[in-house]
Amino acid sequence: MSLIFAGLMCQAQEKETVVVIETNYGTIKAKLYNDTPLHRDNFIKLVNEGWYKGSPFHRVINKFMIQGGQNADGRQDPGYTVPAEFRDNHFHKKGALCAARQGDQVNPKKASSGSQFYIVQGQVYDDKTLDMYEERLGKVIGPKQRQAYKSIGGTPHLDGDYTVFGEVTEGLDIVDKIAAVQTGYMDVPVKPVTITSIKIEKCAEKSCCQ
Repeated sequence: MSLIFAGLMCQAQEKETVVVIETNYGTIKAKLYNDTPLHRDNFIKLVNEGWYKGSPFHRVINKFMIQGGQNADGRQDPGYTVPAEFRDNHFHKKGALCAARQGDQVNPKKASSGSQFYIVQGQVYDDKTLDMYEERLGKVIGPKQRQAYKSIGGTPHLDGDYTVFGEVTEGLDIVDKIAAVQTGYMDVPVKPVTITSIKIEKCAEKSCCQ
């Protein structure tokens, strides 16, 4: 492929949005998927409004996930939900950026919280355990998902129930550091884990332009 042709292809692709999350434990970068536009645009809106600046990761469970989304004043959400955007190609591998939500009893359509999000840490699974999840949950874990869960890990039991709208591209070690902090009642970190700043930037598709 010529460089000129590759350049034209790159320009034709829609650029991805990258979120740079600065925390008191280090920097996490994540890309937002273009095929979950409601969640992408809502997250960008909240970042631009300053919702997340100074907000905490208020729920942390080692080998599972780290959750944020309250604003610095303690508000749980902006007062609305976002319709679910489930995609078969997005799943709960380690580093997945996902939307939290209320339970099925009060939220049968599985709409996402307006601001609450979590980043998956999870754990590594073997084939036997993944087979058990398939049988117990009535879900098929495809070859791509299975390979990810066996190598980098994740939380396969959440697939199809919570919207995955992005993934960490840099800073998985920071996710691990945050997940390992000491927590107390309701999985709240004993020492605050804070988003000191967050910004939005654009980048071209890596598959085309790297």
